[in-house]
Amino acid sequence: MDAREALAEGARAVAASGLVVGSAGNLSVRAGDDMLITPRRAQLGALEPGDAVRVRLEDGDALDGGEPSSETPLHRAVYAACDAGAVVHTHSHFATVLSTLVEEVPPVHYATVAFGGRVRVAPYATFGTGELAEAVEHALRDRCAALLANHGAVTHARTVERAVRLAVELEWLCSVAYHAILAGSPALLDDDQLERVAEQSRALRYAEAPTP
Repeated sequence: MDAREALAEGARAVAASGLVVGSAGNLSVRAGDDMLITPRRAQLGALEPGDAVRVRLEDGDALDGGEPSSETPLHRAVYAACDAGAVVHTHSHFATVLSTLVEEVPPVHYATVAFGGRVRVAPYATFGTGELAEAVEHALRDRCAALLANHGAVTHARTVERAVRLAVELEWLCSVAYHAILAGSPALLDDDQLERVAEQSRALRYAEAPTP
């Protein structure tokens, strides 16, 4: 699939999944030395391939018409730190709620391993800033997902389809964790238990390995 078409399809999938409200949230795909990113104030559910803005990864300059997302620095930081092919940033409900309560998503379910381990919460920083981009880069080390304190969530993967699926799975995990905390003191999986799940997943080829 053409990169612009893939980006538009991913954006519409994010909107259909209820992970964004209004013009919140943004997606990008790597395109060689550039990235294609959703435009500023985009309604993701109505995004067309021609709406994507090409941005040079090296310096963040827009190479064609339109204004790129205000979170362009965040996306560039992810691509600079790893070999991700796509990045998805949402303001999904439970991820945002949980980001105000914890420093990492409690490992209440073995789905935690899909993200490379316990999902960290990046410290709060103003949206669209280099400070936020740096905080997210740190939170994503050895992970393919992170929460942004008082803000939302970000996932990355080799393809935009996979990054969107991870965003949906992360929202589900945050929902389970939030309700478990609300109900009392949930039992948590320890690192040994999570590692055994990871080994089993690799043996059964259940999951794509997270992008380092």
